[in-house]
Amino acid sequence: MGRRRVQTVVAELAEEILVDYPELELVDVEYVKEGATWLLRVFIDKEAGVTLDDCEKVSRRLSSRLDDVDPVPGNYSLEVSSPGLERPLTKDVHFQRFAGHLVEVRTYAPFQGRKNWQGHLEGLEEEMVVVKTDEGVIRIPRDQVAKANLAIEF
Repeated sequence: MGRRRVQTVVAELAEEILVDYPELELVDVEYVKEGATWLLRVFIDKEAGVTLDDCEKVSRRLSSRLDDVDPVPGNYSLEVSSPGLERPLTKDVHFQRFAGHLVEVRTYAPFQGRKNWQGHLEGLEEEMVVVKTDEGVIRIPRDQVAKANLAIEF
């Protein structure tokens, strides 16, 4: 099973578990190799902030489900955590919720001559991610966004 398929299946399993915890939201799933180890990272969030307890209860249930379904080939380590300060924006609703925040957006291919954009998120309008940059407002087609995340303002 390929990396993207693993991420998709694990996201579906996590969403099934999170139905029992309506205050929690699945933010993202990563399946990456770091050194010799494969890591399966599941990022969860909630309005008041994720606690260690939240991560533990989701981790226990997800680990059990992963043992039953076995969608991940070979050995891996499971991590369930908060998305952190540079949280990824993975769902359309995130682009609305974090309007006004500083973001970094990377596109799959150059868009208007660039692949990396930074500015204040204005939201999602008609399938376009709207970002106010130093050069003006840019409207990036949502399907061309490879990665978007909050950026830290200093």
